[in-house]
Formats: sequence, structure tokens, C-alpha cells
Amino acid sequence: MISYLKILQKNLVWAIPVSMIVGLIGGGFLFDAAPLKQLIIPITFVMVYPMMATLNVRSVFSGKDLKLQLVTQLINFILIPLLVYYLGRMFLGGGEPKFGLWAVGLFLIGVLPASGMTISWTGFAGGNKEAATKMLVFGLIIGALAAPIYTKVFMGATVDVDMLHMFQQICLFVFLPLAAGLATQSYLVKRYGKQAWQEIYKPRFPPFSALGVTLIAFVAMALKAKTILSDPADLLIIILPLVLFYLISYIVLSVIGRIFFSREDAIAMVFGVVMRDLSIALAIAMTAFGKEGSTIALLIALAYIFQIQSAAWYIKLVPWIFGRVALKKVATA
Repeated sequence: MISYLKILQKNLVWAIPVSMIVGLIGGGFLFDAAPLKQLIIPITFVMVYPMMATLNVRSVFSGKDLKLQLVTQLINFILIPLLVYYLGRMFLGGGEPKFGLWAVGLFLIGVLPASGMTISWTGFAGGNKEAATKMLVFGLIIGALAAPIYTKVFMGATVDVDMLHMFQQICLFVFLPLAAGLATQSYLVKRYGKQAWQEIYKPRFPPFSALGVTLIAFVAMALKAKTILSDPADLLIIILPLVLFYLISYIVLSVIGRIFFSREDAIAMVFGVVMRDLSIALAIAMTAFGKEGSTIALLIALAYIFQIQSAAWYIKLVPWIFGRVALKKVATA
């Protein structure tokens, strides 16, 4: 089974769009997708827990990259929330109520940073993986505490935001898997040793996250299939602010990285901001906002396609943006 999941992990760029298409067809024509909503919590745990189990929390307290970490989180929690808020107002600010709900989905993307893919994509591009790990941990903790407040302040006029319920959902999707993951890691290291953990057990966890991401994308699309098929033009309305969000983010982060940081640190910063935690955002959308959650979730589900595809293309541009010499050193290391 692990071997098949590793294949899925390596082909996630294509697996997610395919799963969404299958969900669209299935939920639209083949079955009643409503019962699938009960699977959101267990699927999200399958997705988040492996990421938490492989975190190197000790790296958070090592190194001297305070400036890098501070700048990254300032961008994550000031610049990005403002960007998604104004993009939402600009492109989703009028019309039917669903427009406002899509704006909430866009905002949730903006206040929940740093997915587990941050570390993977940073490694693919030859960036500073230790710095990326710190960004992930700090982003998860700060985002979990800030998201209910930010959402209430910025989007409270659009949708009813129960801050306590939202925080409870975040605890379920962030802190519970974090505690379980770290406990698992500690047990396996004590039982089998650090070398066995690094070489045998740790590599087995990430493929399960890939499975969870694929399943959650399928469920989200299946739940909204009939709505999408009844009005396909909705997709075109949603796509524009998503494209602009990722395009502006890459451009601004590349400029900041070139000016202020080394190549490896700049790459970590780019992926530490751009790789939003869509999995947790999607789970919160579908569990914390009642019947409106599935409408909010539609935009987040579509963001998977743009996030992964854009990351793959950005890696191809890394030698042009940050130079080729350092990349060769990574390749021969």
C-alpha cells in the first residue's frame, strides 16, 4: 500500500485535479454526495496527523534566522490577510450571497498559512528546509489563535462567525493532530532509535497526507457538484481572484527575497507564505459555518489546483529568479 501512496504523492500535481473531476462527475450524476460530509473530520486527521508526526520541533529553537522568521510571519499575518480581503471585496463584493461566501473562503486561505507542503516544495527548490520547518510551526500556532479573531473582524458582516466554535474546530484539526503526531514520533524514536526513525518510519508518513489531500478535494467537489454543474460560470468568477492572489504573492515575495535574504532563505520564505494550509481551511469551512460551509469550501477546493500547479512552475523559474550557481551545489550535494 505504501508504494502506491508514494506514487500518488509524487504525482499530486495531477492527482488532485483528477480527484476533483471524479468528485464533480460522481456528485453530479452518480450518487448522493451529502453523506460524504461525515468523512471530513477523519479525512482531515489522516491528512494533518502524518505532517505533524514528521515535524522537527527542536529545529524551532535552533539557528539564527530571527529576521527571516519575523518577516515571513509579518507577511503571513498582515500583508496576506489584507491582500485576500481586498481581492475579495474587489471581485466578490457584490451580487448574490454566494459571492460573499466565496470571499470568506478566500479570506480563510489568507489567515491559515504554512501547510506541510511548505517543507517539501522548499526542499524541491533547494531552499532552507530547517527555516521552512520553523515557518510551518510558527504559522500553525499563530494562525490557529488568530484565524477566529481575523475572520470575525474582517468577515463578520458577511457570515455569522462563532469564534468559540471556530477555535474548537481549529483545535481539532491542528492541536490534536500535533499532540498525537509528536507523541508518535517520541514513542518511535525511544523504541527504535533516531536512525530507524529517520530511515524507516519517518518516510512512511507523508504519503498518507497525500492520500488525505486527494480525498478531501474529492469530497469537497462532490458536495458542490450539482451547484457547479447548474451554473458553470461560477468557476470563472472564482478563478480570477485566486490567480491574482498567487501571482501577486509570488511576485512580491520574489522581490523581497532577492533584496533581503540569501537564496536558500528566500526560497523558504516564498514557500512559507505561498503554500497556504488549504486542508485545514477546507475542513474549517465545512464544519464551522453550517449549511453555508460547502459554498465557502468551493473556492478553497479550487485553490488546490492553482497552489500546486503554481508551485511546480515556480520551481522551474527559481534558477532565473535566484540564480543557478547555488542550485548546482544543491544538486551535487
